[in-house]
Amino acid sequence: MVELTIPKPDDWHLHLRDGAMLEGVLAYSARDFARAIIMPNLVPPVVTGADAAAYRDRIRAALPAGLEFTPLMTLYLTEGTDPADVASAHASGLVTAVKLYPAGATTNSHSGVRDLGKVMPVLEKMAEIGMPLCIHGEVTDPAVDIFDREAVFIQTVLDPLRRQLPELRITLEHVTTANGVDYVMQSDGNLAASITTHHLMINRNAILAGGIKPHYYCLPVAKRESHRLALRNAVTSGDKRFFLGTDSAPHVDPLKECACGCAGIFTSINTLSCLAHVFEEENALDKLAGFTSLNGPAWYRLPVNEQTVRLVRRDNPVTWPARIETGDGPVTVFDPLLPIHWEVA
Repeated sequence: MVELTIPKPDDWHLHLRDGAMLEGVLAYSARDFARAIIMPNLVPPVVTGADAAAYRDRIRAALPAGLEFTPLMTLYLTEGTDPADVASAHASGLVTAVKLYPAGATTNSHSGVRDLGKVMPVLEKMAEIGMPLCIHGEVTDPAVDIFDREAVFIQTVLDPLRRQLPELRITLEHVTTANGVDYVMQSDGNLAASITTHHLMINRNAILAGGIKPHYYCLPVAKRESHRLALRNAVTSGDKRFFLGTDSAPHVDPLKECACGCAGIFTSINTLSCLAHVFEEENALDKLAGFTSLNGPAWYRLPVNEQTVRLVRRDNPVTWPARIETGDGPVTVFDPLLPIHWEVA
């Protein structure tokens, strides 16, 4: 039996939803993660400091007895966002970051940004106070192929923004391409990136080969194998600019298994097991703690968690339920498509 003890990880990109879904999925994150950056794309979105405080209270109320978990709140950037409200929420410790969704890029992003010029006063204030901007890095131009949207975003939006406002601290979230990896590695500061569990394990064949498999559909969509390998190289390189953001995004099965299914994969339940498998395959178990537990706190200027988790490699593959039941309905659990021998002890 092989064991590995690491500081308790954090999840730097998490969807908890609200109401019955929140109550159904929160325990899985709280079990394995000490903190998480909470995505604000509710309906209606979390736009103001008051919205964030109310949502944080709902998360705390839904936390099962005996579990400890710190939600790190974000604000949903709109073209009407008030820079003073953002600064006040950050100064009070209520809000950790602001999230930029290009309008129409993903689930519940219709209230996002269409004209970056209209949010520059907010971004300038954030640069002044050192507040991170978390970005869904895809363009939404229908003329751009869906597999190219991240690369085009980097060229046409992210790089010009960084040149215009180099003091702004930016997290390029859920990077899925070699283009994204290379851009982060070549940057000279104020840029970091989160990478998901599922993008390290699947490529676009998981969605399309042998029939359409909606439970592997997410945004940004999984890319070709060469991009998956580039992500693996990044997370096992020891580069401190890369850290875990699961983008675990639960949807009930009827909303996934339909003519226009929702984007999102629920991975909170088995992320650490899957990551241990990935890092073992890459002969890089010594780099796992950096990716899951050290690099993110350093970027967000927070202490490393004092608690630890113990991962154990079992002789026989470990299993999870095919789906969990929530008050909103069943949610399918991410299937890594191969035997996983690691589990959280």
